[in-house]
Amino acid sequence: MNLLELLKQDAPEWDAYIHHKFVEDLGEGTLPLPVFQDYLVQDYLFLVQYARANALAAYKSRTLREIQAAAQGLSATITETELHRRLTERWGISGEELERAPEKQATVAYTRYVLDTGMAGDLLELQIALAPCQIGYAEIGTYLEPKLKENPDHPYAEWIQEYAGDDFQNQAVAMTTLLDDLLGVPAEEIKGTKRFERLLDIFRTATRLEADFWQQALDS
Repeated sequence: MNLLELLKQDAPEWDAYIHHKFVEDLGEGTLPLPVFQDYLVQDYLFLVQYARANALAAYKSRTLREIQAAAQGLSATITETELHRRLTERWGISGEELERAPEKQATVAYTRYVLDTGMAGDLLELQIALAPCQIGYAEIGTYLEPKLKENPDHPYAEWIQEYAGDDFQNQAVAMTTLLDDLLGVPAEEIKGTKRFERLLDIFRTATRLEADFWQQALDS
């Protein structure tokens, strides 16, 4: 069992995040457009900080392979922002307005937690804090993709296709492998240790903050 699966076993927050009402409504195509718009603006601002965290991962890396992984994460994040810009431009929101939008509370809480974890901890701890976003969105994309066959005119098809697509899925697989490589020993060997408990605490907290991010949009 890899490190990610071991962490997910002890993180009830994971299912609450993956199957949050926001996700389910988005999948059904019933999520109100203003809610999705609010989410997308905040997610763009989130991705700016997520890019910073990937840059921090490169700084904290000790090998070229680790630096390359961080660089790929940074590149993928920048590519992801292009989706947000395309969609918001359709609603008449300029790039300048997007940049000027204020960060809401859940956005600040989540992004600064990731950055603080990265500053205070090692590279593995930072990547664990980043993982719920990268790996969770890939899982959500796979989960929601069949909805597009049920509804050919799905209002959020472009968003679902982005995260169900090969590029994003491959990046999630690469991150899963990276976590094991950074751990350096079989994941089962650290179960019950202080190291595992620290990684689990980071993973659960970041996952809970992801769910709070969904809820923030629903409450908008």
